[in-house]
Amino acid sequence: MAYIPHVLKQRRAGVLLHITSLPHGDLGQDAFKFVDFLSRVGASVWQTLPLNMTHADGSPYQCLSAHAGNPYLISLNTLKQQGWLSQSDIDSVADKTTLIEVAFENFNRINTPQAQTNFARFIKQQAHWLDDFALFIALRKHYQHVSWCDWPDILKLRKLDAIKQAQSDFADDIALEKFKQFIFFEQWHALKEYANSQNIALFGDIPIFISYDSADVWAQPELFKLDADLNMTFVAGVPPDYFSETGQRWGNPHYNWPVMQADGFKWWLARMRTQNALFDMVRIDHFRGLEAAWEIPAEEPTAINGAWELAPGEALLDAIIKHLPLITLVAEDLGIITDEVNALREKFDLPGMKILQFAFDGSDENPYLPEKITENSVVYTGTHDNDTSLGWYQCLNEDQKTVFHRYLNEHGYAKGDSMEMPLVLIDMALASNGTLAIIPMQDILKLGTDDRMNTPGTIDGNWHWRFNWTQLEDGMTQTLAHSILHNKRNPNGLRG
Repeated sequence: MAYIPHVLKQRRAGVLLHITSLPHGDLGQDAFKFVDFLSRVGASVWQTLPLNMTHADGSPYQCLSAHAGNPYLISLNTLKQQGWLSQSDIDSVADKTTLIEVAFENFNRINTPQAQTNFARFIKQQAHWLDDFALFIALRKHYQHVSWCDWPDILKLRKLDAIKQAQSDFADDIALEKFKQFIFFEQWHALKEYANSQNIALFGDIPIFISYDSADVWAQPELFKLDADLNMTFVAGVPPDYFSETGQRWGNPHYNWPVMQADGFKWWLARMRTQNALFDMVRIDHFRGLEAAWEIPAEEPTAINGAWELAPGEALLDAIIKHLPLITLVAEDLGIITDEVNALREKFDLPGMKILQFAFDGSDENPYLPEKITENSVVYTGTHDNDTSLGWYQCLNEDQKTVFHRYLNEHGYAKGDSMEMPLVLIDMALASNGTLAIIPMQDILKLGTDDRMNTPGTIDGNWHWRFNWTQLEDGMTQTLAHSILHNKRNPNGLRG
């Protein structure tokens, strides 16, 4: 299996673009074309958001499984190339879910020996999560997608006879769900192999918490803080701060850490093993939750009345590194971070994140200022949760713009009023000391607020952004390639 170890041993540049933001939003030709684009400009890292199967809102941070890939990322054209779909199938059926069902029927009918062998091997190798997940999705479909906590008690509580009966009753649906996962992983690994062959590393992301309505919580409720009826006793979030007077109530269940630690963090190790196979490096979202997490009583409507509860982050990271010694981890350490969280990150020599949009408040001690950024950092103009850099700049008031312009002039990024956003922020990220600099695709395309990926704290209008190739002008490609080369971030030695 293709893999690029020690990604952060060289200065690199990368681009942040989720798979859903490709022109066709899947793992087909555009994904391979995007690898070619990265190679052409000298970027050697492609960062995506989590690939897991989402709920109806499309958020990749609230998923139905810690392992399962999102079937909506499957390329129908690739299935056509394999002979499992015809053009007439694609032309006559508009629904992707139905088309994948057709592909499964054709897969079974055609009965290609090697493909069938690969499918059987996948089912066996991934059984530790796939069996529960496939049954979970089959049952969820049968019960009109309501949460498992609203299923009949015999299934909610996983009574053995009921589970065996369901496995028999829904055998066809279960087989289909396993096929979807097989196809997803096959297509992803083909993309990864191609990217790695071009010396481009894939950079993934895992939410620290899992959704309550997930196969994981249903299958192993003892690993989470639930009551006797399997309802959440506490939910995750963050306390009130400058940005929100009531904090954020995410609604995820908290881990039952003593139970997890007692079996050597078996669930976490399986989760990280899956991610390590998908990616060359992985970001842990809300890393501070591995030191202590904000626990909110489930009956509380806001995050105000919570408390910090310690987590065994050191023991967990020790176990992960012992079992996956080549894994490359990045800590998402944004927000209010304590000395204890910094100590945990530093003990394991994990790079943290620096966001340039946070840097220019006028304070000389701001840790996001370029001169404050250390080598063991991943530097961003902004992330998927930020406005685009052009949108950010356009929303600054005059005083804020004055502070920003003064900094640019004093540090040689602009002369007088001569500056172009977002190029100046891109150049700043690439010139920084951080080993890895990541630029969102929206910034490369010079797009504004209308093209941001996500606005935290909102429900509608997120996760839908896509670009098209006509937006990528030759001048943009050349400018990015020049800046990557000039800032010695092209370890592959290729010229754009």
